[in-house]
Amino acid sequence: MTQPTLQQSHGPQFTRILSLGAARGDLIVTNDELVGPIDSSDEWIRQRTGIITRVRASKEIKAVDLAETAAREAIEKAGIEPSQIGAVLVSTISNVAVTPSMATLLADRIGATPAPAFDISAACAGYTYGIAQADALIRAGAAEYVLVVGAEKLSQYVHPEDRSISFLLGDGAGAAVVGPSDIPGISKTIWGSDGSKWGAVGMNGTYEEYLDKVKPWPTMRQDGQTVFRWAVWEMAKVAKEALEAAGVTADQLAAFIPHQANMRIIDELAKQLKLPESVLIGRDIETTGNTSAASIPLATHRLLQEHPELSGGLALQIGFGAGLVFGAQVVVLP
Repeated sequence: MTQPTLQQSHGPQFTRILSLGAARGDLIVTNDELVGPIDSSDEWIRQRTGIITRVRASKEIKAVDLAETAAREAIEKAGIEPSQIGAVLVSTISNVAVTPSMATLLADRIGATPAPAFDISAACAGYTYGIAQADALIRAGAAEYVLVVGAEKLSQYVHPEDRSISFLLGDGAGAAVVGPSDIPGISKTIWGSDGSKWGAVGMNGTYEEYLDKVKPWPTMRQDGQTVFRWAVWEMAKVAKEALEAAGVTADQLAAFIPHQANMRIIDELAKQLKLPESVLIGRDIETTGNTSAASIPLATHRLLQEHPELSGGLALQIGFGAGLVFGAQVVVLP
């Protein structure tokens, strides 16, 4: 008997980000509101992080609510129906349950069912991971349009006395619709991980330790110096590799949109990349804070609102964080 040849699907040659949506927490939290428990000052936080205020969500607002708002905006701007979405990818570390995923609930809320839906746990690199997967899924013919969402409510994992990270974190969601394109709109993704630094940033304990009453409820913490050095030196190399893989130079970029971890990190990366003044830099952290997987799409959304002339230009985006994980690609701005 002759072995039958399996049929395989093939999609379009190119993809691009068609649209973006955004949602931020409803509460504006100043530095002065947070400095007491960490014995600090507004000036200290501004100097070390560049954050003046951050946004956080009220108790009744969940990460999936922010994700829904951002997703609906992105879908409307893309000019497609929710039923056309072939996959829903949610990058998050804020799901209130280990299972089921936030993505399946989001898909149902926006009317994308029965699209496959799953969460991506890659912290601050999660959005770039999602864009990489959306690009691959579409070009493989597994979906025509993919919804990628970064959604976080990090305020629920903040310990007010933790001087390493408590003042950094905010709440928000950013969404992108990725679809077919006549021209290359998403370059090869340079991504990876370094588990040898697994403990550099993340939770200060496990749920098992909490149940065993060994440790209190887990909250976020970090080894600031380790993370800063890794982000500045190693991520500059990754960013340069992403530019090389895309076949472009720094002066050909319209924008640089790194994960909004810390303004000092953003400034140092821009310096090492030798970005000319013509390249606009996402600095959403100043008034939004660090929103992990949501930070790149939120910063991109704001940059395009303030500078609509960037549409169609090239942007280098790079995410990096707990894992440690990283991902970078050059994209055509919607």
